[in-house]
Amino acid sequence: MPDDGVRQPAAERARAGLLLLLSALALDAVLAVLLDSTSAVSGVLLGAFLLAPLALPVPGLLRRDRRAYAWASLCLTPHFVYGLTELVANPALRWVAATMLVLSLAVMVALVAYLRLTRG
Repeated sequence: MPDDGVRQPAAERARAGLLLLLSALALDAVLAVLLDSTSAVSGVLLGAFLLAPLALPVPGLLRRDRRAYAWASLCLTPHFVYGLTELVANPALRWVAATMLVLSLAVMVALVAYLRLTRG
């Protein structure tokens, strides 16, 4: 097993990648809201539905709280469900939905990688 000197830079890379992917997922959610051709009220509700769960774990992620990294994966569920639904049901937003699915899975991988690299 590698020592902490080797694992620490890898953990910081995983953390930086996670925050970057989380930002990209938030931008993809905003893009989905802007491209959706429904009313303004449903667009605001969709934006709140997609962006609020992403904002919940950010303070803990910035503090490097391992528990926040552990439960942050639960906040990806709305993006996964929305992406999967739009991928199947809405051909106009298929590429946005596919991007959202890939990004949500990449964030999940980065969360798990950080947790594995920082375990005691």
